[in-house]
Amino acid sequence: MISTAIRVARVGSAAELAAAVLMMLGFPCLMLAALVPSVPAFAAAAAVTYLADHYLHRKGSYLINRLSKVRAGLSIRFLIRQLLLVLLLARLSLADNLIYYGAIACFIAFYGLQAPHGALVQLIRNRRRMPVATRNVDLKSRIRIPDAPPRRLLHRSAEKMLHLDLFAVAGILLAAQVKSALVGFVGIGITVAVATLYVLALMPYVRGRKIPPNAEKVLAAVDDWLGEYKPETVLYFSGSKDSAYQVNMWLDTMEKLDSKPLIILRERAILNNLAPTTVPVICVPGGVHLMNMDLSTVRVALYAANVGKNIHMLRVPTIKHVFIGHGDSDKLASVNPYSKVYDEVWTAGRAGRDRYAIADVGVRDEDIVEVGRPQLAPIQPWQGVPEGRIPTVLYAPTWEGWDGNPGNTSVVLAGENIVKQLVQADPPVRVLYKPHPFTGNVSKEAGAAHQRITALVRKAAAERAADSRFVTDNAAQTQAKAELARIEARIAQLAGNGGDKGRDEAEATRDGQVDVARHEEVARLRAEWNEVYWRSFPTWEHRVITGSEPRLYDCFNVSDAMVSDISSVVSDFIASGKPYAVTDSAEVGVEEFKRNNTAVRAAVILSNSADELGELLSAVRDPAADPLAEDRKELKQYLLGPDEPASIDQFNTAVANLALKAETRNVGQESRIAAATAESELANAVPGQRVSSAGDTDGVGTA
Repeated sequence: MISTAIRVARVGSAAELAAAVLMMLGFPCLMLAALVPSVPAFAAAAAVTYLADHYLHRKGSYLINRLSKVRAGLSIRFLIRQLLLVLLLARLSLADNLIYYGAIACFIAFYGLQAPHGALVQLIRNRRRMPVATRNVDLKSRIRIPDAPPRRLLHRSAEKMLHLDLFAVAGILLAAQVKSALVGFVGIGITVAVATLYVLALMPYVRGRKIPPNAEKVLAAVDDWLGEYKPETVLYFSGSKDSAYQVNMWLDTMEKLDSKPLIILRERAILNNLAPTTVPVICVPGGVHLMNMDLSTVRVALYAANVGKNIHMLRVPTIKHVFIGHGDSDKLASVNPYSKVYDEVWTAGRAGRDRYAIADVGVRDEDIVEVGRPQLAPIQPWQGVPEGRIPTVLYAPTWEGWDGNPGNTSVVLAGENIVKQLVQADPPVRVLYKPHPFTGNVSKEAGAAHQRITALVRKAAAERAADSRFVTDNAAQTQAKAELARIEARIAQLAGNGGDKGRDEAEATRDGQVDVARHEEVARLRAEWNEVYWRSFPTWEHRVITGSEPRLYDCFNVSDAMVSDISSVVSDFIASGKPYAVTDSAEVGVEEFKRNNTAVRAAVILSNSADELGELLSAVRDPAADPLAEDRKELKQYLLGPDEPASIDQFNTAVANLALKAETRNVGQESRIAAATAESELANAVPGQRVSSAGDTDGVGTA
C-alpha cells in the first residue's frame, strides 16, 4: 500500500511521503490550535510544517511543484501560517496588545521585502545567463566574466527568504505564552533586519563590474576564438534534455576525428546533461546568434537527429551536411523523409542503404555512405567460453514503451519463463539480468514482473552460494571489493574537483575547460573499475545489474550469449558475433518476425514460453555445432559493415572526402563569382557609343 502511495504521489521514498502527509495535516492542526486557542499546540504544529516543508524542498520533491499548481505554493503556505498566528493572538484576547499590531506590521513589511528580493534574484540570474554558453573554449583571456554571487544567496533563495519569518513567529509565540511583548518585538526586529540585509546583499550584483559583459561582447569573443581555433567538422544537435544520450554517444568519435572538431548545441538542458569531453562545445540557444556566428572554416556538419532547428545550420551553403543518426534499427526514424535535405546520409552498413531504397523517401543511393558504427569499438569479439568458467547469459530486455504494445518488451509475458529456465539449466549457466532503466515507469504489470524476475535471480544466487559445487575465493573477492572502494573514492574526488556543480552558467563558461589529465585519469579508472568489479564476486554468481555502471557494453564483453527484445541493444550485440535470442512477445510468428526485423535474422526466436532457449545454450556450449554462426557473420557485415578498415578510419575517410567536396564547391563558387565580377568590370570599362538626337552616331557622317 505504501509503495502504491509513493508511486501515485510520485515521491522518491517513504520518508518523503511521510513529510508530505505531515505538512498537509499540519495546517489544519494550526487552525485548530489557533481556534482553541493553544500556544504550545500551535508551536508544535508550526514546527512540523516548517520542518516538513524544508525537507521536501531539500529533496526537490515533485509535490512541491504540484502544490504551486493548486494555489498552495510556497508563499501562500507561509502567509497562511502567519494569518493563523494573528488569529491565535486575537483568540487569546491580545487584539489590543502592542504585540498584535507589531505582528501585523511585521508581516506586511516582511512581504513588502519579498518583491525587491524576488526582482533582484531574477535580475541577477537573467544577467548571468550567457547568450552563448561554452565548454573547452578559452573566453577567459578575451572577456571579463565576474564571479557569481555566493551560492548561499541564490540557491533556493525564495525558501530562505520566507523562512526568515521563523524569528518573528517564535518571538510572537513566546510573547503570547509569557505575556510580555518585548520578546516578541525582538523576534520581529531580527526578521525585518535580516530580510533587509538579504535584499541589500544582492544589490551589488546587478550593476558595475559584478555583471558579465553584454551579448555583443560575448559573441565577439566567441567569433575571435573561432577565428583562432578554425573548426573544420561540427557535430550539431538540438533536442530535449532526455535526448542528451543521442549526442553523448558521438563524443568519443568526435575526440578521435582527424579534423578539428566542434560541438554546437541549441539547448542549455542538453549542455547541462552533456557527458565530459575534451571537444570544444558551444551552446547557442538563439537562432540569430547562430546564423551570425563565424563558421567560415567549417566544411562538414554532422546531425544526430532530425529536428526543426537544424535549418539554422543547413542554410549555410559553404558546409556539406550529413545525417549520422543516433542508432541503427528497423524503426521508421531510420528512414525519415527529412533525411533528403542533407548532402549525404551515413549508415553503418548495407542494411541502412537498403532501408532507404525500400522506403523510397527521396534519399538517393549515391548520397548514402557506409561508415560502420565507431561507438561499437569497445565491444570485444567472442573467443568462446573461457576455460574453467561456466557460460554467462545476459538477459537485457527493453522497457514497455508508451503505446502498450505487447511486442515492446518480454518482461511481462516471457521474462520469468526465460530466467527460470536459465537458472535451472543443466549444465549450469550464470545469469546477468540488466533491465532497461525505464522498466515499470508506464506499466504496473511490467514493474511487478521486473520485481519478480529480480527476486528469482537473487534467490537462485543465494541457493548457488550454498551449493558446495560452487567454490568461492573469499580472499580474492575481499581484496577486489577494497580495490573497488579505492577506485570509486578517487573517481568521486576527481569528479568533485572538475565538475560544474555549484557554478552558474557564466562561471561554467569562463572556467569550463576540461583538465585533459584528469579526464584521461577518470577514463583509466573507469576501465580499471570495470575489470575489478567482475572480480569482486564469483564467476558463477547470478547477478541483477542496474544503474549506469557497469555499462551495457561491459556486460556484453563478459557474456557468452544474450536474450533481449527488438531494440538497438540487439543490433549492438551483433558486433560481438556471439549467439543471441530475441523474444517474439507479440507472437507474430518466426517468419513474419524475421521479415519485419533485420536484426533477428540470425537469432534464436523465442516464444513467450521460452522453450527454444535450449538452442541458444547448445550454441554456447558447442560453438562448432552452432547452426547460426555463419548467419551471424553475414548479418554483422550487412548491418554494421566490414571489420576492416576500422569503423573510426572509415568515418574519418568519409569526413575527409566530404570536406574535399565542400572545398571544391566553394572554390568553384568563388571562381564563378570572380569571373562574373571581372566580366562586369570589363563591360563598364569600355565606353559605349553615343547617339545624336537626329539618330546619327556621334562623329560619323552619312553620305
